[in-house]
Amino acid sequence: MIERSHHDMGGLPAGPVERGEHDYAEWELRVDALMTLLTGVRSAKKLMTVDELRKNIEALAPDAYDTMSYYERWVISITQTLIQRGVITTEQLARKMLEVEKRGR
Repeated sequence: MIERSHHDMGGLPAGPVERGEHDYAEWELRVDALMTLLTGVRSAKKLMTVDELRKNIEALAPDAYDTMSYYERWVISITQTLIQRGVITTEQLARKMLEVEKRGR
């Protein structure tokens, strides 16, 4: 028997689906745009695939998966994919995060 992964909700009760439109936060729109660019939808250069996005989301620990929003999971997955592909390093990411944090002060 194949064991179900934590993220796999197929066939389980999950409550009603909200079908109405809603506004997105600016950062969510930016994450969506970033994904569009990285997957080559709007450009010739493809730096990642949707399958990589899904794989890294599914690799999240259950507690992280349950506490993150949809786009927070995307941010983590995009970051992991770019590190795995060698597009960015953890050192570059850490430097940039410090730079951004200083701007907010």
